Amino acid sequence: MSDKAVQIANLLAPTVHALGLELLGAEYLPAPGGATVRLYIEVPEAELASRMVGIEDCEAVSREVSAQLDVEDPITGNYTLEVSSPGVDRPLFSLAQFQRHRGESAKVVLRLPQDGRRRLQGSILRIEAGSIVFQVDNAEMTVAFENIDKARIIPDWVALGFAAQPRKSGGTGKTGETGAKPAGKTPDRPAAKKKPARKAAPRKPAPKQSGQAKPNQPAAKRSRAE
Repeated sequence: MSDKAVQIANLLAPTVHALGLELLGAEYLPAPGGATVRLYIEVPEAELASRMVGIEDCEAVSREVSAQLDVEDPITGNYTLEVSSPGVDRPLFSLAQFQRHRGESAKVVLRLPQDGRRRLQGSILRIEAGSIVFQVDNAEMTVAFENIDKARIIPDWVALGFAAQPRKSGGTGKTGETGAKPAGKTPDRPAAKKKPARKAAPRKPAPKQSGQAKPNQPAAKRSRAE
């Protein structure tokens, strides 16, 4: 997170906690027309199996946080507040969250290049002395937590039930199944007789017509104003 996002998260975390929720982290996205403050909330880890973040939770956090931001005023100028659950491609904001999602894959953007790259994608193996060890391209890569700008979990769509299991190539080698064919020579089959092709009768060219309609063109896509 940026320094401003960390400041906002530290300021609002006790308010979110008082509502029985956890503030995973914040994003602060400045823009010429006004900044966007995005908060990600989650139910406590002990309640994950029986409870999920709902619209009512987001609305309650938005009300309380808006009032606090008006009083504390940590943001200069106009801003838009967004409160949401993390989703399946949840962002990771702390070492504890990386620890919680060991074994899962993540996309990471680095603050400074490491090993000639600013982006990486790999499995989270373990946490070591303030760093995260990833498995990237069949090799381990250790990244200091302070050098991580953004990180998100890559959803396992197969485990979530949104994609089918990949089929294994090849077969069992049994007769009648896809795979190896039984040994032996295939019996000769009589060649199929070809019918003589018929020549199409020549057609007269159609007379030209004036004012002929042009072929339909695809409709232009219209963007919806947010």
